[in-house]
Amino acid sequence: MRPRDTTRKCDERLDRLNSQGWFAAGGGTSERLAFVDRIMPSSCDSSLIDDIEDMVSSSDPTPQERRSARRSIIPRSRRKTDNFNKEQLQADSLIPGTQKIWMKTWGCSHNNSDGEYMAGQLAASGYNMTDDPTEADLWLLNSCTVKNPAEDHFRNSIKKAQEQEKKVVVAGCVPQAQPRMDYLKGLSIIGVQQIDRVVEVVDEAVKGHSVRLLGQKKDGGRRLGGARLDLPKIRKNPLIEIISINTGCLNACTYCKTKHARGDLASYSMDELVERARQSFQEGVCEVWLTSEDTGAYGRDIGTDLPTLLWRLVEEIPEGAMLRLGMTNPPYILEHLEEMARILNHPRVYAFLHVPVQSASDSVLMDMKREYCIEDFRRVVDFLRDRVPGVTIATDIICGFPGETEEDFRETTDLVKCYRFPSLFINQFYPRPGTPAAKMEQVPAHVKKQRTKELSQLFHSYNPYDHKVGERQHVLVTEDSFDAQYYVAHNKFYEQVLVPKKPEFMGKMIEVDIYQAGKHFLKGRPVEDSRPFTASIAAPFQKGQVSGLTQEQMANGVQGPSSVSSSVLLIGSYKVDRELLKRLAVGLALAAAFLAFIVERLH
Repeated sequence: MRPRDTTRKCDERLDRLNSQGWFAAGGGTSERLAFVDRIMPSSCDSSLIDDIEDMVSSSDPTPQERRSARRSIIPRSRRKTDNFNKEQLQADSLIPGTQKIWMKTWGCSHNNSDGEYMAGQLAASGYNMTDDPTEADLWLLNSCTVKNPAEDHFRNSIKKAQEQEKKVVVAGCVPQAQPRMDYLKGLSIIGVQQIDRVVEVVDEAVKGHSVRLLGQKKDGGRRLGGARLDLPKIRKNPLIEIISINTGCLNACTYCKTKHARGDLASYSMDELVERARQSFQEGVCEVWLTSEDTGAYGRDIGTDLPTLLWRLVEEIPEGAMLRLGMTNPPYILEHLEEMARILNHPRVYAFLHVPVQSASDSVLMDMKREYCIEDFRRVVDFLRDRVPGVTIATDIICGFPGETEEDFRETTDLVKCYRFPSLFINQFYPRPGTPAAKMEQVPAHVKKQRTKELSQLFHSYNPYDHKVGERQHVLVTEDSFDAQYYVAHNKFYEQVLVPKKPEFMGKMIEVDIYQAGKHFLKGRPVEDSRPFTASIAAPFQKGQVSGLTQEQMANGVQGPSSVSSSVLLIGSYKVDRELLKRLAVGLALAAAFLAFIVERLH
């Protein structure tokens, strides 16, 4: 059949259908063509379809008759089920911000500060921070990469959480340095400079998603010290504020894995640090710790230095409150010895400094790339002991570094015998993956263990505090002892003094007579006619209470984990009540379920 004849025959058949009411009144050409496309996509060729009436006969009901017949149909009722209520409960349980979170932190005071900030933000956003891991819905594990045992504990905690079917979010130096480790697959990660986004990551983890934030904070191309210091936080001890003054360092020690996570030196601005200290004292804090991977290098990337910062901070310290300096490596303290001596002699600064030596052998120090020789370390210690009478110098030593000979180790033991350090951190060398030291020829394991044992025995062979018995000292009380039998206080030299556990002493500067000395502590008896001096300029926060909030946030009800129902979520410049969000989400879930139920019945 020719195309023209095919078109004419199609038109004749469509006209007959139109007369039977198969097209709506006034239907145009487009409606007719659409009908043809649906039932005759190939053509009206008689070889495919003999006659369109074979598909639609004249005896079939018209569309108008079909619509009329539907009006007499009555939907069949269905038996009600409990699915509706179950759906409501399920929707409620998945709303982020209503779960319980348990957090575990390993490592240094910098890592502990990061943990406090993360806990504060989560609590301020409505999450319940709990001390019981078994009742938590999610575990937040904040790791340390300095030693193998710390990472082993971290890995085992992840496995334990997964066995208990807990949601897991990991943070700290381990995932930052090695995010592709097999045991981290599928887990959400918060980078060391992304702790201000912990709520976002936990929100997604609660919903079953995996999120990884590992980027660096930058401003105009310059790397920043990290997240803002004015974020909410929950201090582990409401009386002690830990302030990170910078992150990273200028060294490239061959054994250090932390460098892979924290990177190069990046300092906070002086104004930001001073403001954080000022706000801490206004929240009842009576002791401030300055921390970083190397406090002595502070400011070298922003055109300032550590002594300048310390003098600014000293101006903010209330009478009776104290400031403690963190660890500093010898190279960056040498040029500031005069100023540091003056600062450590200040009555509101502890005469305490942590200066790691690691080894007394220049050969080993060179292999470690420590950038100083043993004479540099001796100069620091001798100068400070001369200019700051009674100063406490704490140090670290690594036993069994690759290539360490017996003669190298003897030089280290001789250094300890000479200075009789009252605080000595002894570490057996562990090769960390990805570090240059891991590729060096290793000292046999039994030799490392023997040297560690020998140095520990040497350290315990002397009592550094015996000459303190009979002294009268002023001490600042800040915490409980491990056995909960005493309060722990510290004197001017940051020596631990145990005092009677009387509630009126906590957070106070008291006067005591030293009557007993141990290897790591002194015991003091309060002087009868002296009165405790309140070091805080405001009432300290309760344990677990969120600090670091602005006045506006406090006015809006962000008090901490105990006031979740009135907590406020800040989104940009808008304030949103989390309880309102929760009710709105439940309402929307109910409305969606009800609509689905109605639609199902209509069909």
